[in-house]
Amino acid sequence: MSTPHNQAVKGEIAKKVLMPGDPLRAKFIAETFLEDAKLVNQVRNMFAYTGTYNGKPVTVMASGMGMPSMGIYSYELFSMYEVEQIIRIGSAGACVPELKIGDVILADGAWSESTFARTQSGYDKDVILPSAELNAHIQGVAEKLNIPLTVARVHSSDVFYCESNVDDYKVIYEKHKCVCTEMESFALFHNANVLEKKAACLLTISDSLVTGESASPMARQTAFTDMMKIALEACL
Repeated sequence: MSTPHNQAVKGEIAKKVLMPGDPLRAKFIAETFLEDAKLVNQVRNMFAYTGTYNGKPVTVMASGMGMPSMGIYSYELFSMYEVEQIIRIGSAGACVPELKIGDVILADGAWSESTFARTQSGYDKDVILPSAELNAHIQGVAEKLNIPLTVARVHSSDVFYCESNVDDYKVIYEKHKCVCTEMESFALFHNANVLEKKAACLLTISDSLVTGESASPMARQTAFTDMMKIALEACL
């Protein structure tokens, strides 16, 4: 079995999947943390690797950028490859001064202006929740690893560059209490809820909309290891 977007055959994708946006981050995670990692998809260079972590099968697959891309890959993983849980591991821009570069966020909800969920299934609300069970497990893992974790609502946006006539991050925080912004979790959570699967989203702050600080392109691929370790341990 394969799809127009994934050449992996049935059995080559593990039941638990980590999804960074960046294919090179998927490659880094597989080569750094997984044993016997095998490249099982490279269609459109959206790399997917399956190996083991502490003896447990894990797949790391890139989602690309934005909700349409995440929507395609996560839906196929859940519905066609029988994946049980997906943890998104991505980067985000901080909307509050308390969050610093490198801080790790666990989304307890994603607010979005996106029409993704309405178009996909008629869902007409603007907040979607992750799996409460999976989130609780991730929090426990972070505590055991002694890695600080901020649990909060995130803004999942369709647009990276906005014009000045629309609400900026300050207004969005005031209205919706989103502490950071990213571009994929709303679609992931929606697909998981529609298909009765588990999904969560771990983010590392790569930019601050408050201070203008920004992590380097290389750091975005390889330096966010606290988030990676939490997600991998949560697959055990």
